[in-house]
Amino acid sequence: MKKLLLAAGIVLVSLNVNAQEKKGEGLEGKWFVTSQFGYQQTKSGDDKATNLSVIPIVGTFITPSVAVGAGVGIMNIKSETGSVTNASTNLVVVEPLIRKYWNIAGNFYFFGQLAVPVITGKEKEADTKITQFGLAASGGIDFFVTKNFSVEFSYDLANFTSTTIDPATGDKTTINNFSLAHMASADPVYVDALGGSMPNLTSPLAFGFKFVF
Repeated sequence: MKKLLLAAGIVLVSLNVNAQEKKGEGLEGKWFVTSQFGYQQTKSGDDKATNLSVIPIVGTFITPSVAVGAGVGIMNIKSETGSVTNASTNLVVVEPLIRKYWNIAGNFYFFGQLAVPVITGKEKEADTKITQFGLAASGGIDFFVTKNFSVEFSYDLANFTSTTIDPATGDKTTINNFSLAHMASADPVYVDALGGSMPNLTSPLAFGFKFVF
């Protein structure tokens, strides 16, 4: 009886491993689409500050467990008093990335991601140029609801950014920041220059949906 149970256990484990390998092989060559979206608005009397970010991400699996991709999108940070615009910042975001997946159990996967975000644009009212280069390492959980749809959650493990704020008049400011498992925070220089509701150029937490085809 013990030998029969042992044999059955070995068969089940083998079938599970084989199924996972086939599932992994099925991802190679497939494409995925996801997006990062954020919106925040703060009102105080006639003062209103609005932050909006939309960053679509497209990628492909180059092996059963490794994917490469890039996000390209926009960030808009605006400050108004009544009908008067105090600051209006339009930023373009380009973010190449690479991911490595590990199967935890069933449809649950852990992934590690390395991204190189580049953010550039201008605050139009004061003619202030904004440029940021970064390197971000994050980890996350990906749950495949179906073979073509998953829900993912990630958190920044390490993040380095170098941001340059270059006004039309006055001195250029460079902010270098390195954080481990950081909580997002806005440097006072951002608030003064961009006029948003505590504008963060990076956020440590991310939640989204992914489509695989």
